[in-house]
Amino acid sequence: MLRRIFLAAVLAGAAAFGVFWWLTAPPIISAATAPAYTPNLANGLTTFNAGGCSSCHAVPGQPDRLRLGGGLAIPSPFGTFYAPNISPDPADGIGRWTEAKFVGAVTKGISPAGAHYFPAFPYTSYQHAKVEDVRDLFAYLKTLTPVSGKVRDHDVPFPFNVRRNIGIWKLLFMDGKPFMPDVARPASWNRGAYLVNSLGHCAECHSPRNFLGGIIAAQRFAGGPNPEGEGWVPNITQKELGEWSEKDIAYFLETGAMPDGDSAGGSMVRVIKNTSQLSPEDRAAIAQYIKSLPPVAGPPRPMRTSAP
Repeated sequence: MLRRIFLAAVLAGAAAFGVFWWLTAPPIISAATAPAYTPNLANGLTTFNAGGCSSCHAVPGQPDRLRLGGGLAIPSPFGTFYAPNISPDPADGIGRWTEAKFVGAVTKGISPAGAHYFPAFPYTSYQHAKVEDVRDLFAYLKTLTPVSGKVRDHDVPFPFNVRRNIGIWKLLFMDGKPFMPDVARPASWNRGAYLVNSLGHCAECHSPRNFLGGIIAAQRFAGGPNPEGEGWVPNITQKELGEWSEKDIAYFLETGAMPDGDSAGGSMVRVIKNTSQLSPEDRAAIAQYIKSLPPVAGPPRPMRTSAP
C-alpha cells in the first residue's frame, strides 16, 4: 500500500512539474524575416522619448541621456534590479540583436536567449505598443553611440530570482492584447490613451500593486507606495487632479512645474526630461486622456509619525 501511495505521489509530482514547465515556457520568437519596412527615425526618436528609455538606461551620474550603457539600480520589494546596456555596442549592448529579438524583448519580455525578463522592465505596458513603433525605436537606437561595459547582475533573492516563475506571473498579469482605439473618442484622446497605456507606461508607477507585484486593476492610476521603496507616487485620476486643467497637465509634462508653484521631484524629474522632448501635440493628447480619467480612490497613505 505504501509503495502504491509513494508511486502515486511521484507520478502526481511529475505531472504537476510537467504542467508547470509547460505553462512557464517562454514563447519562441520567430526568426522569420518581417515584411519589408523602411524605418522612420523621427518616429523612433518620438518612441524613445515617449517610452522613457533614457530614464532607466542612461549611464547614471553623467549628463548625456543618450549614453545608454545602463547601470541604474531599481529597488523593489523583490530585490534590486539593474537596467541593462541598450546601446548598440556589439559585445555589451544590443548591437548584435536582430529586430525580431528586440521586438520580442519589448513586447513579450523575452530575452534573445529565450528567457523571461523580470517585469521591472515594463513590458506589461509595452505589449500594447504598435510593432511599427518598436521597429522604429530599434532603428533609432542603432544610430546612437555604442557604450561598452557590462551591467552587474540583479540582486534578487530566491525564489524571486527563478526566471521560469515569471511565466506564471505573465499568465496572471499580461493579456497580450494590442491597443484598441475608442471609436467614440477623438483622435487626440486616442493618441493620449495610446501613449499613456503603452509607451509611456504611466500605470507602472502610478498604480498600487498586490503582493505578487501585479497592478491592482480597480485602482489603476490611483497612486500608491513608490515601487522603489521611498515616498508615495501620486494619484493621477480626477480624485487628485480634479483642479488641474488640460493645459496644467501639458505644461507640467513640458516643464515639471505644478499649478501651485511646486515642481516635480524624485524619479518624475527623469520622466519630465523625456516628456519635454515630445511634441506639444503629444503632450496635449496625454493631458486630454489623463484629464478624462474618472476619480478613483487609492490606497490609504501610512500615518506620519512626528519626530520626538
